[in-house]
Amino acid sequence: MAETAAALDVDAVAFDLDGTLLDTIHDLAAAVNRLLAERGLGALPKATIRDLVGKGMANLLTRALAKAGAPVGGAAELAPILARYQEIYGALLGSETRLFPDVEESLARMRGAGVGLAVVTNKASRFVRPHLACAGIESYFDVVIGGEDAPAKKPDPAPLLLAAARLGVRPARLLMVGDSGNDVDAARAAGCPVLVVPYGYSEGMPVQALGGDGIVDSLAAVADRVRRVNETAP
Repeated sequence: MAETAAALDVDAVAFDLDGTLLDTIHDLAAAVNRLLAERGLGALPKATIRDLVGKGMANLLTRALAKAGAPVGGAAELAPILARYQEIYGALLGSETRLFPDVEESLARMRGAGVGLAVVTNKASRFVRPHLACAGIESYFDVVIGGEDAPAKKPDPAPLLLAAARLGVRPARLLMVGDSGNDVDAARAAGCPVLVVPYGYSEGMPVQALGGDGIVDSLAAVADRVRRVNETAP
């Protein structure tokens, strides 16, 4: 059961993508296992790959190859592997990805309340807008920050600070909603409040241990709190 999170007085909300807005693990796992098969390696269970998601594709592949028994020696060795993975993933993108419950309705409610919306993800930038478009939610977002758009990825605060600047809000009034320690750590470093969802990809960490300002069962609970704040704010 999720904890009760107090209403937060914010002007905008930034969402992580994988594990928060979209259930992408099926496509991610299929692409990883196709790459492993091409390299003569055995498939990894989807649950194992799920716990590797969160710090970008290079990190995902490095850890997946190590678990498959073929660790890579460094960035130069990884580069062509990553390029091939992105080809595979691009061909599969959206084929098995699904919106989590209440996402579109909740985004519409927040937009209707005048709240700015952003996506802040470590996913390679070239895949972010196509994923949003495939899911039918691209039009809800004023700002989209992918893995190559800021000087560093989460848990560095740079992506959230960039999102706040592009939204024209102070970081303290930008709520981060995510599913992992990367999201919480980035928000803390940027000075943003942060809520976490319990259904995503938390790299195997219990959601209660992530240290957010609260846990919300779904984006509907976020929309409830944000809308209530906007209705009562002076």
